[in-house]
Amino acid sequence: MSGQGGSSAAAALAALEACGHSLAVAESLTGGLVAAELTAVPGASRTMRGSVTAYATGVKRDVLGVDGRLLAERGAVDADVARQMAHGVRAVLGADWGLATTGVAGPEPQDGKAVGTVFVAVEGPDGTAAVRELSLDGDRAGIRAESVRAVLALLLRELAGNAGAKDTEHNGGN
Repeated sequence: MSGQGGSSAAAALAALEACGHSLAVAESLTGGLVAAELTAVPGASRTMRGSVTAYATGVKRDVLGVDGRLLAERGAVDADVARQMAHGVRAVLGADWGLATTGVAGPEPQDGKAVGTVFVAVEGPDGTAAVRELSLDGDRAGIRAESVRAVLALLLRELAGNAGAKDTEHNGGN
């Protein structure tokens, strides 16, 4: 595998394949590293639909459909922006699941947010999203690598929760 998230990427793709779901990724600060981690796994094409590297704010707005007013008021490094990116990439690429990363890898703060401030998001097939805020230390490469690991871990957590919910529903639970 190409990085620390390799085993998480393989596990996530296996879980997606097992339930017949697809995945799309929207990346800002990670610049394609999440997609690279996922596509390094043999057989990734069975579940991976594609990715959008939305590095520029205008791409977040114009391609992924992130609310322009939200971007103007809060900047691109924001929980709701991450959530909307995950939603937008699902819609644009026709996937069951969407992942998103946005944040400040450095070396300078951005939009009033400190270096190491990162938001990762996952949106599932029912439209429910989970967002996690990270406050990371380290250099640019380390912050980006940890962001990849964190978004894949969040996906695995959400996949496990989704499978549990389906199992509960299947077995007649509440």
